[in-house]
Amino acid sequence: MRAVLPRHALAATLAGLGLLLAGCSGSLVEESRTGLSCVDDSPECVEQRAATLKSMMADKDRAWLKDPADAKAHASGVRLFAFRSQKSDMSCEELSYARKEAESAPKVMKASQGLSPAQISRASLFAVEVNKELTAEMRKKRCRA
Repeated sequence: MRAVLPRHALAATLAGLGLLLAGCSGSLVEESRTGLSCVDDSPECVEQRAATLKSMMADKDRAWLKDPADAKAHASGVRLFAFRSQKSDMSCEELSYARKEAESAPKVMKASQGLSPAQISRASLFAVEVNKELTAEMRKKRCRA
């Protein structure tokens, strides 16, 4: 009976450690994405958006590209700026996905609560501009629309 107890204790300890590590890695990912929901112009918010953009730019696989984006993510401008900055490195599939997101961003923001008309207007204008740039990049690379 004594030999069984330490196995259970070891298994429970390893399981707990695994949950702790999973929780930590999730919070690190969450911390690197906090700038997506920060839409005011306070110094803290600007810093969070810059950190999120830096994290996205460092991701060579662009795993963030297909993450769902809500109205605040569009209003923050971080994803749109990342699309614009990485357009020359994107594949045709990635460009198409980014272009569709930029195209739909104004509608998503208008349908949401919690954003001011000024935030929606500013981000919508930026989305239109980024959409045009992505479309031009797709033509340059001869991607199918």
